[in-house]
Amino acid sequence: MSLNAPPFDLSALNVFLAVCDNGSMAAAGRMLGITQPAVSQTIAELEKRVGTQLFDRGVRPMVLTAAGTVLRQYAAGLMVEMRQIVGRLHEMRSGRVDLLRIGIVDSLSRAVMGNVSHFMRDRVDRLVVHAGLTESHVTALLTRQIDFVLSVDNLEDVADLERWPLFEEPYMLLCPAGLQPPSRLPDLPGFFAAHPFVRFSLRSRTGMEVERYLRRLNLDIPYGQEFDRPEGVLAACRLGGVAITTPLCMYEAGFDGGDGLVCHALPAGMLRRRLTLVARRREFGRLPLEFARSLRAVLTDRTLGELTARFPAFADQMDVLS
Repeated sequence: MSLNAPPFDLSALNVFLAVCDNGSMAAAGRMLGITQPAVSQTIAELEKRVGTQLFDRGVRPMVLTAAGTVLRQYAAGLMVEMRQIVGRLHEMRSGRVDLLRIGIVDSLSRAVMGNVSHFMRDRVDRLVVHAGLTESHVTALLTRQIDFVLSVDNLEDVADLERWPLFEEPYMLLCPAGLQPPSRLPDLPGFFAAHPFVRFSLRSRTGMEVERYLRRLNLDIPYGQEFDRPEGVLAACRLGGVAITTPLCMYEAGFDGGDGLVCHALPAGMLRRRLTLVARRREFGRLPLEFARSLRAVLTDRTLGELTARFPAFADQMDVLS
C-alpha cells in the first residue's frame, strides 16, 4: 500500500459503522445483507491496515476501543459528506439543484428579487432567499449556511470563491430641496453640524464605507440616528436630515425624485459601491455564471433605466458590469 494512500476505503467504513450501530457483526451483516464472516473479515482487514484494534472482543456486547471511538467520530462525518457529494452529482446530471440558499443585500432586493424567483424556478427544487445585511450573509457563506450571496463585499481575501461583478454605482448626498451643500472642504463640518446627519448602521457594509469616507476627510460627525435599511434613512431625510446614500439604496426605499429631497454629488472626493455575486468555487457548475448573466440582463433592461429616470445627474456613473 502506498504511504500516501488511506488505510481504509468507504465500503470498509460503512461496514465498521454498521457494527457500531448494531452492536455485533452478525446484526451488522443482517442489516447490510452480507454474511457474518464477510463482516468479520472486513473489520479484521481494517484493523490490520490502521495498526490497532477497533473493538474489544473480550466483552459482550462488543465495545469500541479508544481508537475505534475516534474512527467512528470521523467516519460518520465522512459518510455524511459522501452522501452529500453523491446527491450533488446527481443534481448536476439532472440539471437541477435540490436546495439553494441565497443571501441578497437588502438594497438590491427590489431590483432583482422577481428575476431571482423566475430564473431559479426551473433549476432549483427548493430555493431559500435571505434578504438583509451583507455582513450576516458573508458569515453564513463562509460557514456553509448560504450558497450564493449578492453582496457589497466581494470577499477578495477569501480563497475558493467565484466572483461575478454585477453593478457599480456612486455614493451621493441626499438633502432637503433648497439646501445647497458647500463646495469647499473647510465648510463641511459646519454644514453637517447644522443639519441632522442620518447614518446607515455600522452593522452594514454601506455604513462602514461611509464612515471610512468621513474619516478620510477628517470629519467627526456626532452620532444621531442610524438605520439598517434604506427605508429608515429616507424617512429621516424627509424630516429634514441629510445622508450619504446610493441610487440603489434609495430605489429600494421607494424614492421617486420627489419628497422634497434632492441628490447632490459628494462635496469632496468620490466614493463608489460595487455589487457582486459570490459563490463557493466548483460546487454548482455553470449555475453561478448563468445566474450572473441573468441578473446583469435585468439590471440592464429594467433597473438601469429606472435609476436613470430618478437620478439623471448620476446616469453616467452607474454601470452594469461584465
